Amino acid sequence: MTPDREFPSAATVFRHLHSTTSPREDRISWAAMAGIIATVTVFAVAQGLTYPLLSFILERQETTAGLIGLSAAMTPLGFIVSAPFIPTLARRVGAARLAILCSTLAALILIAIAWTQEVWAWMPLRFLLGFFANPLYVISETWLIAITPAPRRGRIMGLYSSIVSGGFAIGPLSLGLVGTQGWPPFIIGIVAFPLCGLIVLAVVPRLPKMPHEGEARSVAGFFAQAPLLLFAVFTAAAFEQVVISLFTVYGAALGSADARIASLIACFTAGNAVMQILLGRAAERFGSTRTMLFCALASLAGCLLLPLLFNAWLIWPLVFAWGGVSFGIYTMSLIHLGERFIGQALIAGNAAFAFVWGIGGIVGSPATGLAMQLIGHQGLPSSLGLMCFVLAVFLMAERRRG
Repeated sequence: MTPDREFPSAATVFRHLHSTTSPREDRISWAAMAGIIATVTVFAVAQGLTYPLLSFILERQETTAGLIGLSAAMTPLGFIVSAPFIPTLARRVGAARLAILCSTLAALILIAIAWTQEVWAWMPLRFLLGFFANPLYVISETWLIAITPAPRRGRIMGLYSSIVSGGFAIGPLSLGLVGTQGWPPFIIGIVAFPLCGLIVLAVVPRLPKMPHEGEARSVAGFFAQAPLLLFAVFTAAAFEQVVISLFTVYGAALGSADARIASLIACFTAGNAVMQILLGRAAERFGSTRTMLFCALASLAGCLLLPLLFNAWLIWPLVFAWGGVSFGIYTMSLIHLGERFIGQALIAGNAAFAFVWGIGGIVGSPATGLAMQLIGHQGLPSSLGLMCFVLAVFLMAERRRG
């Protein structure tokens, strides 16, 4: 493997991309970005396939809903536990070697999952799947933020978010082609993880070394440095997980047919994927903080309008836009991370994002479910609206202090 080169500063990358470089150098930069995005997209396909596939299998085994939920929580728990170790491992092992090693181990874990087909054996295996998959995600995202030129960061990170969201959607759709029985659906994921490693191997000569400027940063240290940014990530993660997991309960309480509810969730996911490029361009023009504030307020407006428009045709454009702006909070967080941090703080920040995303995924649905038990089905938009309101208040306070 070609050794990693020394990581340049953000200013050096900017000058390199916008100076009088040869066409070959320009191609190398864009090829590296395309390779990183492809790596995370393939990872997203594998992850998007795994969640519903394993739930289908457990459902056929007549596993209780609570146990299925507990099994699904093991993967984000693996994300949470692995996140604090990623900055240190990337420094000691090397980012490229760590990414390739983790992609191989994730494939082996998925083989073990396919082999066992037993809920209690899956608990530790799904935890390990999240543990080994997370560094691949964090490292790839850190590379992308580091090499993206500042004037184009909004549109590139928006494109990245859209493509990765599409990858998560392709995962479940692929089950319609290969089914949920036997080895065929597992083969997709088993092949996807080594493919991630091969893509990393192909682009690593064109990538800088993981950031080493500045003091060594930990995930805990980043929490102290950027709590509002991490709360924004938590909000985006909880929002997405709640809609995907509990919107069926909300729709059923309002007498909506299962097919209509499923279509509305698909519309929400489509808005999630389609709108990120547009929001990225808005961030370039108006700034990431102002655009994040817009996303939080628009998400809050969606929560307020949802009960009023649920049975009207306007629910379709509402849910589409709702999906886009709610996930746009995360896209703006990524853009702001790249604007504000460089060096070792950047990889610590990405690891902290993964940690908080896992927390949001685990906490969001149970907390909202409890709210729905206490105050009825309107606990769903009320809980989501409260989070968006708190985020918007903090963002406005931050802008005033700035």
